[in-house]
Amino acid sequence: MSYLWLALAIVAELVGTLSLRASEGFRRRVWLIPMGVAYVLSFGFLALALAAGMPVGAAYAVWSAIGIVMVALLARVIWRDPLTARMLIGIAVITVGVVLVELG
Repeated sequence: MSYLWLALAIVAELVGTLSLRASEGFRRRVWLIPMGVAYVLSFGFLALALAAGMPVGAAYAVWSAIGIVMVALLARVIWRDPLTARMLIGIAVITVGVVLVELG
């Protein structure tokens, strides 16, 4: 069950961060409500994952790494944000780091 809570936390965090980007620095206020709700849900789901027994180091590593990778990829698709070779190498390093934390 902890992985389900973690997956929901990641999805909510993605929605919150993409809503933050869509708000254009809080100029488009319509995005502030989904942003706030998504961030609150994200932390709530993360807390449930931890309460279900997931170690905090592993949960945070997976939560933040998948969030970074998915936000970078989705921002590229949605807004044509840059995704350079250096950024892709960084994504690979993050992925390897999370795998090492999980195996650790």
